[in-house]
Amino acid sequence: MSKLTDVPKRILIGRALRSDRLGETLLPKRVALPVFASDPLSSVAYAPGEVLLVLSIAGLSAYHFSPWIAVAVVVLMFTVVASYRQNVHAYPSGGGDYEVATTNLGPRAGLTVASALLVDYVLTVAVSISSGIENLGSAIPFVVEHKVACAVGVIVLLTLMNLRGVRESGTLFAIPTYVFVAGVFLMIAWGAFRGGVLGDDMRAPTADFEIKPEHPGLAGFALLFLLLRAFSSGCAALTGVEAISNGVPGFRKPKSRNAATTLALMGLLAVTMFCGIIALAGVTDVRMAENPAKDLVHNGVPLGPDYVQDPVISQVAEAVFGHGSFLFVVLAAATALVLFLAANTAYNGFPLLGSILAQDRYLPRQLHTRGDRLAFSNGIVLLAGAAALLVSIYGADSTRLIQLYIVGVFVSFTLSQTGMVRHWNRLLGTEKDPAARRRMVRSRAINAFGAFFTGLVLVVVLLTKFTHGAWVALLGMCIFYATMTAIRRHYDRVADEIAAPDTPSEDTARPSRVHSVVLVSKVHRPALRALAYAKLLRSDTLEALSVNVDAEETRALREEWERRGIDVPLKVLDSPYREVTRPVIEYVKSLRAQSPRDVVSVIIPEYVVGHWYEHFLHNQSALRLKGRLLFTPGVMVTSVPYQLESSEAAKLRARRRQDWAAPGAARRGPAERAKDTSPRT
Repeated sequence: MSKLTDVPKRILIGRALRSDRLGETLLPKRVALPVFASDPLSSVAYAPGEVLLVLSIAGLSAYHFSPWIAVAVVVLMFTVVASYRQNVHAYPSGGGDYEVATTNLGPRAGLTVASALLVDYVLTVAVSISSGIENLGSAIPFVVEHKVACAVGVIVLLTLMNLRGVRESGTLFAIPTYVFVAGVFLMIAWGAFRGGVLGDDMRAPTADFEIKPEHPGLAGFALLFLLLRAFSSGCAALTGVEAISNGVPGFRKPKSRNAATTLALMGLLAVTMFCGIIALAGVTDVRMAENPAKDLVHNGVPLGPDYVQDPVISQVAEAVFGHGSFLFVVLAAATALVLFLAANTAYNGFPLLGSILAQDRYLPRQLHTRGDRLAFSNGIVLLAGAAALLVSIYGADSTRLIQLYIVGVFVSFTLSQTGMVRHWNRLLGTEKDPAARRRMVRSRAINAFGAFFTGLVLVVVLLTKFTHGAWVALLGMCIFYATMTAIRRHYDRVADEIAAPDTPSEDTARPSRVHSVVLVSKVHRPALRALAYAKLLRSDTLEALSVNVDAEETRALREEWERRGIDVPLKVLDSPYREVTRPVIEYVKSLRAQSPRDVVSVIIPEYVVGHWYEHFLHNQSALRLKGRLLFTPGVMVTSVPYQLESSEAAKLRARRRQDWAAPGAARRGPAERAKDTSPRT
């Protein structure tokens, strides 16, 4: 099977990279920004809409609160960015929130942060892809009609791109991200010029609609709760900020400084775009509703189930640039692309965090291994599978998925900033230099305010979103926490069990004798080779063993054995139920019972075949037998391979593949070969 998949694998993800080329995959700031910050940058495409959707519950009159909610989100964004700039300088190793919480608050807090981040990364992919599908569907109806299939297809495509490596995927993702940022800034500037200088009346396609409020006349606590819920929905703009602190090792040197600069630039861009879209949505009279079929009314008539509600950014772009204009189409395409690529933040964060957790024995060791392109391939595939499952369950509906969102990220924000406060307290206890102490006190104040603010937002998110789906995210965190705890206990138990003792034990004691058993079914070349190998071992006892499944074949085996005069005793086990595995297992156990200090060596001849389909035709009994013998203490299993002609043909094919150049090899240059310095005759 590996031979069948080798060529497609090289075409899809490229040639394998040597481990010493890891430094070549490090990212400059211009590439790191779209790689690690595409999620918070792209969230401005749906975060303003989520704010208006929640406010629409109270009717159109509640829209005038949207600027104040935007101000609160901006303050929170700057607080989080300032706090994480302290993180990247203090903990540049790439553990991010997990390392900060584990080091300063203990393993349980660290595991809680890790669980929250893993859930958030999966949701990032699901929400970003679903939102991108909806934006693309505003121009292509086929996409909306097949949302789930298209979303899963995009997830597969992104997975393949990330399997090619961080550097290659980052370069590919940079162009649409920068086009999106430039398009949004151009839209804000042109909208401000048209409205402020030219005095044009820009109207969104929904400007003439009326909103039928679900709860008209909200006041007091009910209105406050609604505003808090709208604020928590707008906080989706902050998702992905922590990815930069987790990805510090992926930056070029000086890593911490480059990561801090990228953080600041990301925060400035995201805040400006978010506020600009909120402002233009108010100027152009954008109307949004959680249930547009019933709650949006035109000329006194509900729009009905056939109406498709476009995102806020699409409506604003249509009002500013004009429907069908070149800039409108470019921004719509860039928005859809950047929302798809926003998932790349999770594709970089999840595998890296999974690798760190695997190194700490909280996840399977396979997640710590880099793939052919020096990316953490197993983590990438695991993330893709979980996101595809979530998209399928929720029908690629971003409005439903976003209710699950941001719980995990604010759990990690709060615990991380609390851990940083303890970090500075610990350093202040030993630092004597006044200048250094002033810097630490300032950093502690920033992190303390960040911990307080994000903790407050976490409470708001839990109160306002719990019944709307946040409980699913909490359940996912609990499942991750329990699973990782169980994996760590398993690894710890195994480590204790296999630890080499300081004093002599039965594992280091030499067995009294070795009883070798060669399994035979016929007298053929593989059996003769296995017998020859067994004789070389000079065992204390050597015998051949066969199972009587077919009386005629057993009689033929005895006759051939005697005719050839093979000097190894042949023992035949009866099998009234025509089984092969059970009689052998019972016989081996009986040998162990008779002499517990002896070692039984079971030698199995096996065919080596060259085609994948031949594996189904040979060695099945041997595989079952080896699987059972693994659970029998004091038994060693040895396979004696015999290469069939098809395996020789496979060797020739392998040699030819070594000389074959994958697509693109001419562009990259041929592989260097060692020069032949031997004398020629």
